[in-house]
Amino acid sequence: MADILTGADALGALNGEGGNENNSIDFTKFSSGTTILVKVIGQEINGTVIGDFAMYYNYGIFKKVNSFTAKNPSKKSAKGYPVENLTPWDKAWKYHADKSEEFNDEHSKEANKYRAKPKFMFGFIDLDSGKPIVVDLTKNQAQAVNNAIKKYGNKVDKLAFELSKEGASTNTTVSLTPYLDDLTADQQKHFDNAPEKFDGKLFENILYQADDDEMVGLLKQAGFDVSLIGLTTESTTQADDDEPTEIDDLELPF
Repeated sequence: MADILTGADALGALNGEGGNENNSIDFTKFSSGTTILVKVIGQEINGTVIGDFAMYYNYGIFKKVNSFTAKNPSKKSAKGYPVENLTPWDKAWKYHADKSEEFNDEHSKEANKYRAKPKFMFGFIDLDSGKPIVVDLTKNQAQAVNNAIKKYGNKVDKLAFELSKEGASTNTTVSLTPYLDDLTADQQKHFDNAPEKFDGKLFENILYQADDDEMVGLLKQAGFDVSLIGLTTESTTQADDDEPTEIDDLELPF
């Protein structure tokens, strides 16, 4: 199963510490310049109201390899680096990471392409349609949204919010602010009829999971020579036995 964290575990990842009848949904398109009117379905953890979200490790290369998760995920360190049961993409990351001598050198840049990066799925109720939606956010975007939810605390279920995205590339920001105008009759109906809990199964079924053979194919698509990590072009057979990887996060050059 893909490595997806929910509840307190997802909150820990966000803080930097160690619906639908088929329970199926696609990520809602949320491009820059978009604003969605939503109701927040909050949850309380350790006395604090937060959003309903899940964290997962995402692989992929922009405009080259579409995002996916590992069907057979690796064990990660507290800071999210693979340490055991490495996937083919983890092995490609490690190949370049081991050769990197300083931050942002060529091997560092290459390693970053293949590293599994934490991302966050946030669930809301779309007040225009009345249906649950899930948006995909980076860690910084997710922290901004969750900080807004924590700010309004126990009032969050009494307010409608505007979820907005602005900017471009690495400067893209996401905000969640109270909606100050009156809701339409339909929006108010959807607000009043929203469920008390968000359907967590929607998080589990939204991601594409690639097995090891698929991941090898996607490495080739990315232009990586899989023989460098002991894999043949026909299978995921490893030339050498895998050993647990000892990673000191503080010493990594990227």
